[in-house]
Amino acid sequence: MKKYKGRFVLIGMGLIAVVGGLVWRVVTLQVLEQNFLRNQGEIRTIRVVETPAYRGMIVDRNGDPLAISTPVNSIWLNPKEFEAEHPQLLALAATLDMSVEEVLDKAERNQGREFVYLKRQVAPALADHVKQLEIPGIHLKSEYRRFYPGGEVTAHVLGFTDLDENGKEGLELAYDEHLKGVPGSKRIVRDRRGREVQIIEGLQETQSGQDVILSLDQRLQYLAYRELKAAVTSCGAIAGSAVVLDVRTGEVLAMVNQPSFNPNQRVKLRADGRYRNRAVTDRYEPGSVMKTFSVVNAMQNGEVTPTTLVDTSPGWMTVGRHIVKEDYHRNFGVMDIGTILQKSSNVGISKLTLSLPSDFLLDTYAKLGFGSTTGSGFPGESAGTLVKPPKHASFVLATMGFGYGMDVTPLQLAQAYAVLGAGGIKRSVTFLKQKETPPGTQVIDTVVARQVVEMLAGVVEYGSGKKAKVVGYHTSGKTGTARKLNAEGRYMENSHIATFAGLVPASNPRFAIVVMIDDPQTGLYYGSQLAAPLFSKIAAGAVRLFNVPPDDIDKDGLRVAQAVTGTHE
Repeated sequence: MKKYKGRFVLIGMGLIAVVGGLVWRVVTLQVLEQNFLRNQGEIRTIRVVETPAYRGMIVDRNGDPLAISTPVNSIWLNPKEFEAEHPQLLALAATLDMSVEEVLDKAERNQGREFVYLKRQVAPALADHVKQLEIPGIHLKSEYRRFYPGGEVTAHVLGFTDLDENGKEGLELAYDEHLKGVPGSKRIVRDRRGREVQIIEGLQETQSGQDVILSLDQRLQYLAYRELKAAVTSCGAIAGSAVVLDVRTGEVLAMVNQPSFNPNQRVKLRADGRYRNRAVTDRYEPGSVMKTFSVVNAMQNGEVTPTTLVDTSPGWMTVGRHIVKEDYHRNFGVMDIGTILQKSSNVGISKLTLSLPSDFLLDTYAKLGFGSTTGSGFPGESAGTLVKPPKHASFVLATMGFGYGMDVTPLQLAQAYAVLGAGGIKRSVTFLKQKETPPGTQVIDTVVARQVVEMLAGVVEYGSGKKAKVVGYHTSGKTGTARKLNAEGRYMENSHIATFAGLVPASNPRFAIVVMIDDPQTGLYYGSQLAAPLFSKIAAGAVRLFNVPPDDIDKDGLRVAQAVTGTHE
């Protein structure tokens, strides 16, 4: 026994040492390192995650949705948890339309990170399939995706957001702060596969964005887009725009452009200018539609009335070293002011303009809104170009009287015609629905405004605007055809812009409408040939959709037929 006594002692001491070590380890883990180990465990299982905020809706004046955010999931990767040899890796890559190499490369290049997107905003069925694969390190993140029910019809007005729902173009950008909400956050527990198993506490409450109610009428927007697209396509034009304003409020009821794009296909969007809102951003020399305001200038500042006679013989006049002449070398002789507009006389307008100091025309144009933005707040809106001509530059002033030597946008033209329709009151343009008639500024004498509207009705009834007629309604308006400039600043013979601007009903204007067709290629290019018929179709739709009573019917409810004579731009 003595022989083994030493061994027993040695074994006993060893056991005591082992037990002592275990006890010490327990004490270390449970007491000395408790906080450290708890913290390390929580780092691996407890996360603070962001809860996305719902972006407010954009709706039209009738409450129909134009832009809405729908819940989706994005697929993301935690490289520290990812198993590169997982048997479902091939299925994951195929589901996400990626190669296995692409997935592995993302994991390898982001080893120092815990979060990297694999695919943003995927379809629900695809997200469910990825979830069922149960690949460690592959997770789903709840987000919202912006959707535009109107697609290309409302694209230029609404613009679009990026993948993170930040406004990038159009009204999405203009009202971004109003639309976007405030993301919330919460502390959660995840299991070893990254799945959320418990919400510990909410840290910050999510605040949804506010809705925006636009002045647009989705029905009229669609009608205007359909008619504009058909017109641009049929004449082979490179572009076109149409704007409809409510004369009483300055509200934009419709605004469309060609060519357009689909804002729902963000991956295909390119910075090629296709998504700019041409009706607001693009400037052009308007041509004869400006003769309306030259007449306003003469009547407002001079001793000119609708019955004032002007001798335009022999159909041309010398201004400095230049000649102003009528189209096709016509000689209209002596005409009153209404006939000058009907015949679209360059000589008649030039004589009226040059009979007054040069500052008068520029002041009238400025009062009507030319040379400044419309107050719409649309991102990138152009103010056009309105520059005072040099002293003794009478020819420049004369050309400004009939729409050259200055640049405007279709929206500016619509606002100016709305001023006439409102009895000389100018109101800021707005894309928001108005609850009541906003205040305005009297910039044109009421009597002058009414008289000019009546004379413009003669342009549609007897002059170049006869194709702009709307059955059952008196219509006022003016055609315009302007040559385009080339890169050297010279006017091109075979490149034009056709415009029609007008009001309906003429007896009590409700709508100011401007249509513009840029560079038609099929041989027809006059505003009377292309723009006037387009105006008629859009105007007819507007009065029907807004239930505007007819003002051109006889006692039996039939339109009074009247004779229509010659045409001229």
